[in-house]
Amino acid sequence: MDRPIKKKKWPPKRIAWVTVVGIFFTAVIYNFVFGDRSSKLNVNSEKITISTVSRGPFQEFIPVTGTILPITTIYLDAIEGGRVESKYIEAGSFVNEGDPILKLGNTNLLLDIMFREAELFQQSNNLRNTRLEMERYRLTLQTELAEVNYQIRQLERRHKRSKELRDKNLISQEEFDQVKDDYEYNLRRRELALVTYKQDSLFRRVQIGQLEQSLERMTANLDVVNQKLADLIIKAPITGHLTSLNAEIGESKSAGERLGQVDVLDGFKVRAGIDEHYLPRIHLGLDGEFDFAGQTHRLITKKLYPEIRSGSFDVDLEFVEGEPPGIRRGMTTHIRLALGDLSEATLLARGGFYQKTGGQWVYVLDPSGDFATKRDIRLGRLNTQVFEVLDGLFPGDRVITSSYDSFGDNDKLILN
Repeated sequence: MDRPIKKKKWPPKRIAWVTVVGIFFTAVIYNFVFGDRSSKLNVNSEKITISTVSRGPFQEFIPVTGTILPITTIYLDAIEGGRVESKYIEAGSFVNEGDPILKLGNTNLLLDIMFREAELFQQSNNLRNTRLEMERYRLTLQTELAEVNYQIRQLERRHKRSKELRDKNLISQEEFDQVKDDYEYNLRRRELALVTYKQDSLFRRVQIGQLEQSLERMTANLDVVNQKLADLIIKAPITGHLTSLNAEIGESKSAGERLGQVDVLDGFKVRAGIDEHYLPRIHLGLDGEFDFAGQTHRLITKKLYPEIRSGSFDVDLEFVEGEPPGIRRGMTTHIRLALGDLSEATLLARGGFYQKTGGQWVYVLDPSGDFATKRDIRLGRLNTQVFEVLDGLFPGDRVITSSYDSFGDNDKLILN
């Protein structure tokens, strides 16, 4: 008798199939929940630059370009305008202080001098005539006083005798009064003559003083005009080289126009243009250095020109230990100008990554070295070699510092 066979609900094939499906869905769910969904890019490790973050001394400095100039330059400007009549020296010549360089002609100035000289001569004549007139008048008054005094002495004697005779009734009263009136009249006349003499002398002295002051002013003005005439001859203000001369025979020059310059070649300085962004941080006494002929030479800022032109301003630097041999006027130097003191900081090498990220994030290698991931950072000061790291990186971290232009926006770089 046959016995019915029960069919199994979970045959091996079905169990195997369910197991495979379960594993698949479990993997999918795990990858969805816990998996790495970041964008990735395979990168050839030989084509990138990796730098290690370190801790060490840091000094902020900026690169500036300077030009070698003479330590002293004196400009030749036309004090008075005129036409170039003569050139005594050509540009490039050595000049001694006081040597004539140019001569300008100015007809109007010559006419002005002649007019002022005529005025001075006329004023001098007026002063001389006033003094002569005063002397003549003084002599006239003195003569008049002498005559009055003589008559007073005679009338005094007559008045005295007439009084005695009148007391004795030897002369009439009318005759006595006539002598008395003559005597008193001459006394009054002498008083008026003395007052007139004093007042006239005072007036004449004031008048002469004013004329003398006017004459002194005119003489001083004439001296000034004569100095202007002398200024038409342009002379070397110092001993040095006449490095430029912008004047030709027959050319007209206006007052204040630049004619040339004389350089003292006993020493040199460097004039550098600096971006206006750094103006608040630039001051006298900053250190700088540049390389020349295989050696490093120190400079120090000595003069600041705060005027902004074309987005930059100028600074004069002088050599600390003397000029290096071989430098020449007009040479270009590349200077590292320090903006702060030496300090301890976390440092990251400079590289092309900054153009892409602006210093806000970098790719940091995993300790395994197999991949690199994005990390937000914060950078501070910089110099030509390194950045100062303020946050996000630690000594020993390895960072990709080459250009990120080919990495796109991927979050992870797989290094091959």
